[in-house]
Amino acid sequence: AQIVESGGALVQPGGSLRLSCVGSSPEFEIYTWGWYRQAPGKQREMVAKITPSEFITYTNPTEDRFTISRDNAHNTVYLQISNLKPEDTAIYYCNRPVTPIAWGQGTQVTVSS
Repeated sequence: AQIVESGGALVQPGGSLRLSCVGSSPEFEIYTWGWYRQAPGKQREMVAKITPSEFITYTNPTEDRFTISRDNAHNTVYLQISNLKPEDTAIYYCNRPVTPIAWGQGTQVTVSS
């Protein structure tokens, strides 16, 4: 099983990004998937998760700026982030919260003017 995240970039405050996570684990569609982030000097934290039935939980105070979604046909989980703020700067990862597999490399999001 492998995870590949992409979509991170250097953006100005107020910008938007859509991050993608492709999980090659078998039966992708039966698992809950989550997005996490690790800011410099801080521990990795979950920001959102989505169940197989697409019940969504945002576990970080995201002020409605984060939207998680999934496309089971393409083994992909997305994280849309709008109105980006400097404090969103972090490496973003995805994984299965309940039965995690090996972490991917993550994708760097840097918010700076």
